[in-house]
Amino acid sequence: MPVASIETRTRLAPDALGPTIVVGEILVEIMARTRGVGFLEPIDLIGPFPSGAPAIFIDQCAKIGGAAGIIASVGDDDFGRLNVERLRRDGADVSAISVSPDYPTGSAFVRYRADGSRDFVYNIAKSAAGLLALTADAKAMIARAGHLHVMGTALAIPEVWAILDHAIGIIKGRGGSISLDPNLRKELLGGQTEERFARLIDVADLLLPSGDELFVAGKADGEAAATAALFGRAVTEIALKRGEGGSTFFGADGSRIDCQAFAVDEVDPTGAGDCFGGAYVASRRLGMPAAMALEYANAAGARNVAVLGPMEGAGSRRELDAFIATTPRHGV
Repeated sequence: MPVASIETRTRLAPDALGPTIVVGEILVEIMARTRGVGFLEPIDLIGPFPSGAPAIFIDQCAKIGGAAGIIASVGDDDFGRLNVERLRRDGADVSAISVSPDYPTGSAFVRYRADGSRDFVYNIAKSAAGLLALTADAKAMIARAGHLHVMGTALAIPEVWAILDHAIGIIKGRGGSISLDPNLRKELLGGQTEERFARLIDVADLLLPSGDELFVAGKADGEAAATAALFGRAVTEIALKRGEGGSTFFGADGSRIDCQAFAVDEVDPTGAGDCFGGAYVASRRLGMPAAMALEYANAAGARNVAVLGPMEGAGSRRELDAFIATTPRHGV
């Protein structure tokens, strides 16, 4: 529960400095209507839905009221137009989304199994989603940005690193800040990926891990040891996502705030963590205390899983206020 006496002012750059920006994939998601294994027989599908972790994050960031923009690439097709128009409609700056005349927009076909696990058929590497580049429009967006949010999934895309290296230097140089959603299992760390991940920890002001990602990032077992290790580097605050267990804020001054999760019927878990991150980063940059930012972030994640589609539940501040007022909490 929020503790009024805890000092939770953020060191993230204020929203007025410039938009929160993100770099990464945009794609459409098409889902099977029936549960089962794989796509080996004709089945009913629903979609396309706008998707891609960076796109979901930045859409929620914009919808709650933060200045927001994305560097990405789509194809010159309806899937690309669907995504760009959704982001533009929700208030995101889409000026740095390039359009490829030769490659299609990335896609993901998804089918849920009876136990809730998922089967995917992706087309990302051979799509426009893999054509990220430091274009003139990307450089212009970076030059006016106040905050960079990095998704751990981007570490596997070589083209992203040149953009991130450029962006980190520019944004930090103008007094901006960095957040990192690790989204990376320890099994995937090693060699260059681990080195890059360590470099990001060394410049990140805010960490947004889920579950065991805290221990991967902190290279320690136990929350106290992991948070202490991270606060010994550049990190100044941590927002830990716990799913049905809610979320926790850890401050570099030793403060801690726990926030209960909202009780909803899960329809589609895709995008919950991205909506959480978008709401939290925007809320903190808009000057909200940690307790309020956690509540909005929890609400954004819960509202999103209650509907079908990766970003269909992303909410405006007014919508999230209504959700908070009418939705019960776990354990209450």
